[in-house]
Amino acid sequence: MTHTAELFETAIAWAKKRGFKNIKANTEDFDSPKPFKRPVDENGNEPDPVIPDLTGMQSSGKSYVEIACKTDQVQDLISKWKLLATMAQMKGGKLYLLTPRGHKAFTENIVKVYNLEARIVSI
Repeated sequence: MTHTAELFETAIAWAKKRGFKNIKANTEDFDSPKPFKRPVDENGNEPDPVIPDLTGMQSSGKSYVEIACKTDQVQDLISKWKLLATMAQMKGGKLYLLTPRGHKAFTENIVKVYNLEARIVSI
């Protein structure tokens, strides 16, 4: 899923304001976060790697930040958020889901239904 440069700027500003260090973002002008490779599927196809929108270090550990927008690719989104929530827990950080206006209910529903460990933030 691609996000606008404006959404990335807002997300990066949000992370900086909260004291994130070593910020990496999946956008131009920033080092890209490390991708997570997924296993080959039953048909022998190698799925696209999972790349977080943003990562950064907080005093507690490494956190992941996703710009949470409505999509028809809900299953892919759920898989990505589950993986990032797990990685954040393992690294002592958190998963933050930044929701632009009009996308919060969609995000809250997924987090609730799939019991994801994530903090939802309106941007």
